[in-house]
Amino acid sequence: MQPSNTLQQSLFTQLPHLHADWQGVMAEPAIHKQLQALDDWLIPQVAAGTTIYPKHPFKALELSAPEQVKVVILGQDPYHGPEQAQGLSFSVPDHVRTPPSLRNMFKELHAEYPDITTPPTNDLSHWAWQGVLLLNTSLTVENGKAGSHAKQGWESITDALLLHLLNFDTPKVFLLWGNHAQAKVPLIQRHAKKGPIEILCSNHPSPLSALRPPVPFMGNGHFRKTNDWLISQNHEPINWLS
Repeated sequence: MQPSNTLQQSLFTQLPHLHADWQGVMAEPAIHKQLQALDDWLIPQVAAGTTIYPKHPFKALELSAPEQVKVVILGQDPYHGPEQAQGLSFSVPDHVRTPPSLRNMFKELHAEYPDITTPPTNDLSHWAWQGVLLLNTSLTVENGKAGSHAKQGWESITDALLLHLLNFDTPKVFLLWGNHAQAKVPLIQRHAKKGPIEILCSNHPSPLSALRPPVPFMGNGHFRKTNDWLISQNHEPINWLS
């Protein structure tokens, strides 16, 4: 039996669930063409029985309207195990064991907010509802093969989504953890023409890099720094732990 979080339908059948502004990005001729090429590549694999995650690749765009985005957490690609990926970077359903990177994120959160004892939830939808865009640079992956859908065309689409965000005046914090995410710094800086932005960089929360130099993830203070900056811009902070 296939896991419940597998891709089953054409990407185009999911577009009506996106916020209208994101739909506009997907309708741009170059992006539509790239999306069609991806669909033509993915759907035959699905029909042949290849297990591809997640079921809803655009979930982040369903939960976060672009004009409301205050924080961007950029991941690389979805989790590649059964029942894990749900279309939000770093997030998994609550019934799934906490992945190591997410576990380190929770450790850092509790280090920054030691007085808050609310148990974290693996499902980070409550962040998305508050304006945190949980976006991966590739939105699909094959079962058991990390990075398998990199350089297949997703990057041009997710770059277009990032650029679209920069058309809005809403102050935004970009949390860029690891070299892959930090490769987007020039793109963001070059096109940040509206609204103030803050870019915070550190190592990735993966156990392989979370404690290593040059900027360890553990102890980076990014969750509190994000909220302090949002408050300085007269914006509501993110309630990270509920």
